[in-house]
Formats: sequence, C-alpha cells, structure tokens
Amino acid sequence: MSKVPSITLNNGIAMPQIGFGVWQVSDDEAAKVVGTALEAGYRSVDTATVYENERGTGQALAASGIPREELFVTTKLWNSDQGYDAALRAFDASLTRLGLDYVDLYLIHWPMPTRDTYVDTYKALEAVHADGRARAVGVSNFLPEHLERLIEETSVVPAVNQIELHPQLQQAESRAFHAKHGIATEAWSPLGSGSGLLEVPTIVAIAQKHGKTPAQVVLRWHVQLGNVVIPKSVTPSRIRENLDIFGFELDEDDLAAFSALDEGRRLGPDPASFHMGA
Repeated sequence: MSKVPSITLNNGIAMPQIGFGVWQVSDDEAAKVVGTALEAGYRSVDTATVYENERGTGQALAASGIPREELFVTTKLWNSDQGYDAALRAFDASLTRLGLDYVDLYLIHWPMPTRDTYVDTYKALEAVHADGRARAVGVSNFLPEHLERLIEETSVVPAVNQIELHPQLQQAESRAFHAKHGIATEAWSPLGSGSGLLEVPTIVAIAQKHGKTPAQVVLRWHVQLGNVVIPKSVTPSRIRENLDIFGFELDEDDLAAFSALDEGRRLGPDPASFHMGA
C-alpha cells in the first residue's frame, strides 16, 4: 500500500498529497504508464479531457485490481465544454471514457474570464457533486478574483485549485487566498517542466546535502508547504523516485533558500487571458 500522506479537503474527503500526472502521455501509452505508477504506490491519478488519455487511464485503473475506494481519480472539463448543459455532457463523456461510475475530483480546467461562462459551468459541477458522481469539485488555473466570484455566486466552495506552481513561481497570493477559504492548493508543473529548474545550483546543493535528487527535494518542498503535487514521468525509475520523498525533511535553511528562488516566472499561459479551445 502507498505510504503517501493525505490532506483533508473542505468537504471531509481525503486526497493523497502526491498524485500521478498524465499530461502529454498518449492514450495508448497511458495504460502502461499509469499501471507502472499504480504498481509503484501511487493511488491518485490526474487526467483531463484535453489530454485525450482518459480511456487509457481508465484501462490501467481497471487492470490494476486495486479497489476503487482506494483510488483517487481527477479529470478536468475543457474550455470548449464550458456552459451548464455542455459541462454536464462533457462530464458524462469523461466518465464513459474512464469506465467509472464516479470521479473523486472534477475541475474546470481554465477560467476563460473573457467568455464569462465559468460560474454557470461551475453550477453544473455542483450538480454532479450533488448526485454523487463527483465526490469533490474544484477548479484549475483560477486567480483569486475568479475564486472570489465563485464563492459569492455559488454554494459549494471549490475543494481544490490546481495552478502552475514551482520554486520559480511560488504563488504566495493564491496560496494565501486558498488557505483563507479552505481551498487546497494543487501544483501542476511542480518540477518546472524542462525549464532548467532542476539544474539551479541552489536546488542541486540542497539535493546533495540530503543525498537526494533535485526532483526529490523540489517535491519535498511542495509537500512541506502543504501543496498537493502531481509529478509526471514516463520513466519507471523516476516514477518511483518521485514518490520516495518521505524519509527526509528540509530544514529552515533549505526552505529559506527555496523562498529566494521565486521569480514570478510563469511557464504556462496567463489565466487572465488564456482561452484556447473556447
């Protein structure tokens, strides 16, 4: 069984603090890669409609033999499916592709504020939460101003906001807002997605100090901040390595060194303006 600690979401549901991300994994490859992750001890898997690998992910979950109640499955609604009725149809289609009766977490992938449909879309998520087909609902890439509006105009505070977050984009404002409102912070691109983050001398030095890899100390930093984190790899050794971060702890000097790396450096799109696939 997995030794990964869980955090408790604002509706009382436990979510593993480390999950397995499958962005840029093909549908054909997903069954094998997710299967490897489950064998390594992951119990949380994060996919999305736009990744086009829900079917392969679902096949891996089914083939694993792991009881459904021990798994935590997240998927996301794509931009072109925003709006109340469209969101309900998209959710049904995701469940069908995954081969599941319910998901543990369903997220709106991007706010697309210029379209102004995210409130109606979120009301559809509230509906699938109410009927038990999504144990928790939340959002991804929402800024505090978008969250504020959801909290004012809907009845279920998002359980999670999944945002780009890594040592060079530490998102202090969003994390503070989330903490104030009981929203869990989940980090995508936690290792900087090929940006050179893992070669930064400060991180290399901290890794050497602890006898760990740069990726392991970055993931440990996330966990000690209280973030949920979803590293992605297709390499079996790295899949296992990314889970092996609980036998050591960063000290205050390490954490201070990490804090000094924040540059506000965004690798992905700006949520205030991104609307691809709308």
